[in-house]
Amino acid sequence: MRQKYSWKQRRRLTDPIEEHVAFSDTESKIAFAGHPLHAMMVAFPIALAFSVFGADGMYWLTGDEFWPRVALWAAGVAFGIGVIAGVTGTIELLMVPGIRIRSASWTHFILAVMLLSVLGLNWGYRLDDPVGAVLPWGFMISALGAGMTGITGWHGGKLVFDYQIGTKQETRSK
Repeated sequence: MRQKYSWKQRRRLTDPIEEHVAFSDTESKIAFAGHPLHAMMVAFPIALAFSVFGADGMYWLTGDEFWPRVALWAAGVAFGIGVIAGVTGTIELLMVPGIRIRSASWTHFILAVMLLSVLGLNWGYRLDDPVGAVLPWGFMISALGAGMTGITGWHGGKLVFDYQIGTKQETRSK
């Protein structure tokens, strides 16, 4: 049977994860001049994933064969840089105890791996025939990629802005 606590005892109970010694250790280990590489690199795949969706939309509206070539290159570069950003993020996740202990970090990781799969599919689907791949499947894959980019980016932003993951901790002098 579960022990009952009084109101005073319940108020004193704390989250065991927040009490963990490594909870506050969230500073980036993979950084250049104090700036986390993962945070710097993800901007490119995010922008390019939305660019693929935009280029597909422009092809649908105009019929100009320039846009499928743009989408092919944007998808390929988004996937390539996304893999590099994913590797730096994974190393960060595994090396920094304050990142590893949070479930939100693992949610972002799983979503990012799924997004990389969609970006790779989008690029691979377009390789043989960029023009023929756009309608309807290429457009749907790029819409899925743009939507997943938004969701994954939101979770990543939440880690940085709400939990200060990867940010340099201020040292206070007495």
